[in-house]
Amino acid sequence: MKTMLELGQAAKAAAAVLRGAGTRQKNEALFAIADALRRQQAQVLAANEQDLAAAEENGVRRTMLDRLRLTGQRLDAMAESVLQVAALPDPVGRVLDGWQRPNGLKIRKVRVPIGVVGIIYEARPNVTVDAAALCLKSGNAVILRGGKEAIHSNRALAQLMRGALAQSGFCEDAIQLVENTDRAAAAEMMRLNGYIDVLIPRGSAGLIRATVENATVPVIETGAGNCHVYIDRAADLEKAVAIADNAKTSRPSVCNAAETLLVHREIAERFLPLLAQKLAEHQVQLRGCGETRRILGGAVRPATEEDYATEFNDYIYAVRVVDSLEEAIRHIGRYTTGHSEAIVTEDYSAAQRFLTQVDAAAVYVNASTRFTDGGEFGLGAEIGISTQKLHARGPMGLEELTSTKYLVEGDGQIR
Repeated sequence: MKTMLELGQAAKAAAAVLRGAGTRQKNEALFAIADALRRQQAQVLAANEQDLAAAEENGVRRTMLDRLRLTGQRLDAMAESVLQVAALPDPVGRVLDGWQRPNGLKIRKVRVPIGVVGIIYEARPNVTVDAAALCLKSGNAVILRGGKEAIHSNRALAQLMRGALAQSGFCEDAIQLVENTDRAAAAEMMRLNGYIDVLIPRGSAGLIRATVENATVPVIETGAGNCHVYIDRAADLEKAVAIADNAKTSRPSVCNAAETLLVHREIAERFLPLLAQKLAEHQVQLRGCGETRRILGGAVRPATEEDYATEFNDYIYAVRVVDSLEEAIRHIGRYTTGHSEAIVTEDYSAAQRFLTQVDAAAVYVNASTRFTDGGEFGLGAEIGISTQKLHARGPMGLEELTSTKYLVEGDGQIR
């Protein structure tokens, strides 16, 4: 097992090689990875079964097990995602601007790889492949540090990808896995200055907070998703039920799932019973304000302030009836993590006010928050959803994994 320093040294050396890799060479490496994901499914699934068995023994809840579980279909989807990344335009070397100064200097601003990207994440083996593919296409070496719950799956996937790189004549150290799952290893990774150029945490609010507070390398804050759906008084109720249900139940364990439902008082009596009937199909637990409980009865648990601030990652919905669009926006402003927020309305003016006044990475009108995803946005796989405002915001694709530099050509000019 390599030390963190050894991983950093190998990654830095690989990053130097990657800077000179062309698009065709990178794509061929990605094709090899996608092929390996399809040919070596048995080994990966066997490793995943080990992780699932341990998780079930430790009492991990069903939504978290869903994040951890791999299937042949999911591995095929991961392979397809790698191919989609290969098909995307290569951002490296793209000229963003160019001009000539009065003294004759010719200046170009171009995209370049960041260098070495570190990813710290939890029980989602698909991140291992998504992150590696995006970093490879954008010319970056990557150091992956997944959670202990997925160590067997991550090890199998990393070995598969490194083998594919070697077979295609590519530098296998472009992809490295931290096999030490102790917290001390994660803490050491957060302080690997001089080797890791940027660190991206992807997972729970606790993981992200710990990384931001303890890292000495630059961090891009991602992920925590206390997302809201607001049902306006001018909402189409059939559309509203479908969106509110999908935002919560299609996959409640992910960061773009809705956690709080806000409903305008004028339509609450009609809308809430319709939604409750739909959510009952998934046994969603509702935690509501007094008005919500009056309408739906005692089956709804009283909501607390903590409920409105919580990312449940589960079949739980916090519900609040509001008197106006303005009150809904104020509620979101107080509790949002800046991830994804949605309004359902047929009122153009209300929709535009919501789009303008709600401060989040993605703001929706008449659509589920579940679309905040690199693939759904046409970016291929994503490295994470950035909830900060510097450098990158929203789904982070290839361009967000690059920096820029200036290329300046002269003919003997001096200052």
